[in-house]
Amino acid sequence: MSRQWELDKVPKSIIRFFSITYTITISFAIVSSLRLDNVRNKVWVATIGVFSTGLAVLSSFGMLLLMGLPFVMTVSSSPLLILGIGMNDMFIMISCWQKTNVHDSVIDRLADTYEDAAIAITITTLTDVLALYLGFSVPFGSVQTFCLYAGTAILFCYIYNITFLGAFLALNGQRETSNRHWFTCVKIPVDCPPGKSRRYGICCVGGAYDHDTGTEEEQPISGFFGKYYGPFLTQKWTKASIVVLYAGFLAVSIYGCVELKQGIELKNLALDDSYIIKYYNNENTHFSHYGPNVMVAVNKSLAYWEEDERKNLSLCIADFKKLENVDKNFSLSWLDSFQSFAKDLDINSENTFKSNLLPFLEQRPMTRQDIHLVADNKIRSSRFFLQTLNISTSKKQKDMLISLRKTAEKCPIDLLVYHPMFIYFDQYNVIVDNTIQTTVVATVVMLAISLLLIPNPLCSLWVAFSIGSIIVGIAGFMALWDVNLDSISMINLIIGIGFSVNFSAHVSYAFVSSAKADLNEKAVDALAQMGYPIVQGAVSILLGVVALYFSESYIFRTFFKLIFLVIMLGLVHGVAFLPVFLTFVGMCRNGWCSDATLNT
Repeated sequence: MSRQWELDKVPKSIIRFFSITYTITISFAIVSSLRLDNVRNKVWVATIGVFSTGLAVLSSFGMLLLMGLPFVMTVSSSPLLILGIGMNDMFIMISCWQKTNVHDSVIDRLADTYEDAAIAITITTLTDVLALYLGFSVPFGSVQTFCLYAGTAILFCYIYNITFLGAFLALNGQRETSNRHWFTCVKIPVDCPPGKSRRYGICCVGGAYDHDTGTEEEQPISGFFGKYYGPFLTQKWTKASIVVLYAGFLAVSIYGCVELKQGIELKNLALDDSYIIKYYNNENTHFSHYGPNVMVAVNKSLAYWEEDERKNLSLCIADFKKLENVDKNFSLSWLDSFQSFAKDLDINSENTFKSNLLPFLEQRPMTRQDIHLVADNKIRSSRFFLQTLNISTSKKQKDMLISLRKTAEKCPIDLLVYHPMFIYFDQYNVIVDNTIQTTVVATVVMLAISLLLIPNPLCSLWVAFSIGSIIVGIAGFMALWDVNLDSISMINLIIGIGFSVNFSAHVSYAFVSSAKADLNEKAVDALAQMGYPIVQGAVSILLGVVALYFSESYIFRTFFKLIFLVIMLGLVHGVAFLPVFLTFVGMCRNGWCSDATLNT
C-alpha cells in the first residue's frame, strides 16, 4: 500500500501552489483590464469575469459529483485551465466592446460586441469541449475523468460568459453611457473644469474617446500590434525569416517525435522526498535484472490426473520458457511439487489424484493459495509462476507482455497471464495508437467546426494545419524536455488540440472578417483586433501554471511543462506563423474570390 499512501499525499502538497497561481492569474486579469480613464475602466468587468469562471467550475464540478462521478487527482489541475479559458473569452469580449461606437445605445454596442466576439468564443468553446469529450474515448480512467470534468466546466464557462458576463457588460455600458465614475458611479465631466488641479483631473474626469472613429481610445499595447508589429510581420524579409524559422521548428519537432519515449516510472507518482523513491532507485540498481513473477492461471476445470492433459500443460509452460524475457531455469508449479510428493503413486487415476491432493496441501500449505478447490476436491482453477528477466525499459515490458499473451493464446488450454504490474505495462500497448487516433479524430472534428463557423474553407484548412503543427511541436519538444508519453502527458496533448484552435481560429476568423482588400492589410487588421486579447489569454494561463514548476510532484511539473509548450507554441502560431501563411493565399478572404494569386 506504500505507493497508494504516498500518492494520496500529492494533492495536499500542491494546495499552496494553487493558492499562489490563482492569486497571480486573477490579479493579472484585473490589472490588465485597468484603464486610466475613470469611465472606461473595465476593472469590474474583469472581476465579474473571474467570478463567472469560478461559478462555472463550481456548477460543473458540483453537478458531476452529485451524479456520482469520481474525482481523481488529475482533475485538481483543471480549474487553472478553466480560469485561463474564461479570462481569454473575457478579454475578447472587452476588446470587441472597445471597438464599438460609444455614441450608440447599449443595446447596439452589445449587439456589435456579440457579432464579433460570440462567434470567436463559440468556435474555441466547441473545439475545446469536443476535443476533451473525444478524449473520454481513451481507455485510461484518469484521462476520461479529467476530460469529462474539464469539458463540462468549459461548457458552463461559455454559458456564464455569454449570459452572466454579457449582462454585466451591458450594466457597465449603461454606466459608461451616463459618464459615471467606475468606483463611485457619480457623474463626472469628460474634460477637467478650469481651475481644478491635476489630481482632480486624474481622479474625477473620464469618458474620453477617439473622435475620428467614435470608439474608445486604443490601449498602447493593442495599438502596438496594429501600428508596429503587424506592418513589421508583413514585410517580405520578415516573411522569409518566418518561413525559415518555421522549417527549423518543424525539423526539430519531427526529430523529437522520433525520439519520444513511452511510459511513466512508478517512483514519479510520489513526491520527490518520498521514501519509496529510494526503494525504487535501489530496486533499479540492485534488482533490475529480475522482473515480476508472472502468474499463469489455468482458467477452467482440467483433468490433471490424465497424462495427456499434464503433458499439454507442460508443453505450454515450456513454450513460455522459450521466450526471451522469461527465465528458462525457474518456474514455480504446484503440479510439479505434487508429482514429486506422489511419485510412488499412480496419479493417473482420478481417485488416487484427489485422495492425495488434500494431504499434499496440508503438508505444503503455501501451495493451497495456488489452487481453487470446489466440491469433491475438484480443481476449478489453478496457477503457476514464471520469472521474467531484463525488462527494465518500457519497450521491453511491452514486448514481454505481448509475447506472454500471444503464447497463452496459442496454448490448447485456457490460460490467463497476469501480474498487478500489468496495469502499468498495458498502457504501453495502447498509448501511442490511442494518442494518434484521438489526435486525428479531434483534428478532423476541429476542421468540421472551422468549416461551419469560419466563412472560408481555405482558411479552415489553415486552422487544421495549425492544429497538426502545434501537436507535432508539443510531442517533439516533450521528448527534448525529458517528458515521456503516458496517460498524464496524453491529457495535455488533448488539451493542446483545443488550445491550438483557440489561437488559430481567432486570428483566422478576424482575417476573413476584415473589410480590407489587401492581404497584408487584412493580416495587420487581424493582429490589431485579436493580437492583444490572445497575448492576454496566453499570459494569464502561463501565470496560472508557472508556480507548478516548483512543485515536489512529477505529475504537476509535467503538467506545467506541457501547458507551457501548448501555450507558447499556440501563441507563436497565432501571432507569427499563421498570419504570415494566410497572406500567401489570395483566396483566403471573406467568401470565395477569383483572385488566387500569391501576395508575398
